[in-house]
Amino acid sequence: MATQVTATATATADVQRGSSFLRVAIALQTLTIFLQAVSAGLLLTSSYGETLHSAGARVMYGASMLYLLAAVLAWKPGGGCARPIWHASGFLVLASVQVVLGIAHVPSVHLPLGVLMFGLSVLALVRR
Repeated sequence: MATQVTATATATADVQRGSSFLRVAIALQTLTIFLQAVSAGLLLTSSYGETLHSAGARVMYGASMLYLLAAVLAWKPGGGCARPIWHASGFLVLASVQVVLGIAHVPSVHLPLGVLMFGLSVLALVRR
C-alpha cells in the first residue's frame, strides 16, 4: 500500500515538473518572438540589426523546438491530452515558414506572420 502511494506521489511530481518546464518553454518562445520584433526594428535603423535578427531567428527556432520537446515530456508521464503537442508542432511549422520567408525576403507575409506567432504564443502562455 505504501509503495502505491509513493508511486502516485512520484507520478504527480513528474507531471507538475513537466508542466512547469512546458510553461517556461512557452515563456521563452514568447520572449524570443518579441525580441525578433525589436531586432526587426533595428534591422531597419542600424548596421548591426541584420546580424541580431539573423541570430535571433536561430534562437527563436530553437525555442520552438524546445517548446515541442517540453510538450512531449509533459504529456508522456501522465498520458494526458496531447493537445499541447499539436500546438507546439504548429508553432514549429510556423517558425519554419517564418525562416523560409525571411531568407526569401518576403516581408509582406513575414511580418504579419510574426505578429500572429507572437499573439498565439502569448495566448498559449496565458492558457497554460
